[in-house]
Amino acid sequence: ITPREYPHVLATGGLTDPRVTYWEPAKWVAKLRKTRTDGGMSLCKINMGAGHAGKSGRFDRLEEVALVYAFMLMVFEKL
Repeated sequence: ITPREYPHVLATGGLTDPRVTYWEPAKWVAKLRKTRTDGGMSLCKINMGAGHAGKSGRFDRLEEVALVYAFMLMVFEKL
Protein backbone atom coordinates (compact mmCIF):
# COMPACT_ATOMS: atom_id res chain seq x y z
CA ILE A 1 0.00 0.00 0.00
CA THR A 2 1.45 3.29 -1.11
CA PRO A 3 0.29 6.85 -0.34
CA ARG A 4 -2.28 7.65 -3.05
CA GLU A 5 -6.01 7.79 -3.66
CA TYR A 6 -7.92 4.50 -3.43
CA PRO A 7 -11.51 3.63 -4.25
CA HIS A 8 -13.96 3.01 -1.41
CA VAL A 9 -13.25 -0.39 0.16
CA LEU A 10 -15.38 -2.89 2.05
CA ALA A 11 -13.12 -5.71 3.22
CA THR A 12 -14.84 -8.77 4.66
CA GLY A 13 -13.57 -11.81 6.50
CA GLY A 14 -14.71 -14.73 8.58
CA LEU A 15 -13.54 -15.62 12.07
CA THR A 16 -13.13 -19.33 11.30
CA ASP A 17 -11.60 -18.94 7.83
CA PRO A 18 -8.61 -21.30 7.58
CA ARG A 19 -7.26 -19.62 4.41
CA VAL A 20 -7.44 -15.92 5.27
CA THR A 21 -7.21 -15.37 9.00
CA TYR A 22 -9.51 -12.73 10.45
CA TRP A 23 -6.73 -10.30 11.31
CA GLU A 24 -5.45 -10.04 7.73
CA PRO A 25 -8.34 -7.92 6.37
CA ALA A 26 -8.36 -5.94 9.63
CA LYS A 27 -4.64 -5.13 9.38
CA TRP A 28 -4.95 -4.35 5.67
CA VAL A 29 -7.81 -1.89 6.24
CA ALA A 30 -5.94 -0.27 9.16
CA LYS A 31 -2.89 0.28 6.95
CA LEU A 32 -5.08 1.54 4.10
CA ARG A 33 -6.80 4.04 6.41
CA LYS A 34 -3.44 5.34 7.61
CA THR A 35 -1.86 5.54 4.14
CA ARG A 36 -4.57 6.72 1.75
CA THR A 37 -4.46 10.36 0.74
CA ASP A 38 -8.15 10.84 -0.03
CA GLY A 39 -11.23 10.84 2.17
CA GLY A 40 -12.58 7.55 0.88
CA MET A 41 -14.20 4.88 3.02
CA SER A 42 -12.17 1.92 4.25
CA LEU A 43 -14.52 -0.44 6.06
CA CYS A 44 -13.91 -3.86 7.56
CA LYS A 45 -16.58 -6.43 8.49
CA ILE A 46 -15.49 -9.62 10.24
CA ASN A 47 -18.26 -12.19 10.41
CA MET A 48 -17.97 -14.00 13.72
CA GLY A 49 -19.84 -17.07 12.48
CA ALA A 50 -18.43 -17.66 9.02
CA GLY A 51 -15.50 -19.26 7.26
CA HIS A 52 -13.85 -18.75 3.86
CA ALA A 53 -17.03 -19.01 1.79
CA GLY A 54 -19.04 -16.80 4.13
CA LYS A 55 -22.09 -17.80 6.11
CA SER A 56 -23.66 -21.13 5.32
CA GLY A 57 -27.35 -21.43 4.73
CA ARG A 58 -29.47 -19.90 2.03
CA PHE A 59 -30.83 -16.96 4.03
CA ASP A 60 -27.61 -16.32 5.96
CA ARG A 61 -25.77 -15.89 2.67
CA LEU A 62 -28.35 -13.33 1.57
CA GLU A 63 -27.45 -11.15 4.58
CA GLU A 64 -23.89 -10.88 3.27
CA VAL A 65 -25.10 -10.09 -0.24
CA ALA A 66 -27.37 -7.38 1.19
CA LEU A 67 -24.39 -5.84 3.04
CA VAL A 68 -22.40 -5.59 -0.20
CA TYR A 69 -25.39 -4.13 -2.07
CA ALA A 70 -25.96 -1.57 0.71
CA PHE A 71 -22.29 -0.58 0.56
CA MET A 72 -22.51 -0.10 -3.21
CA LEU A 73 -25.64 2.03 -2.87
CA MET A 74 -23.93 4.13 -0.20
CA VAL A 75 -20.85 4.62 -2.38
CA PHE A 76 -22.93 5.74 -5.33
CA GLU A 77 -25.04 7.96 -3.03
CA LYS A 78 -28.28 6.17 -3.74
CA LEU A 79 -28.98 5.32 -0.10
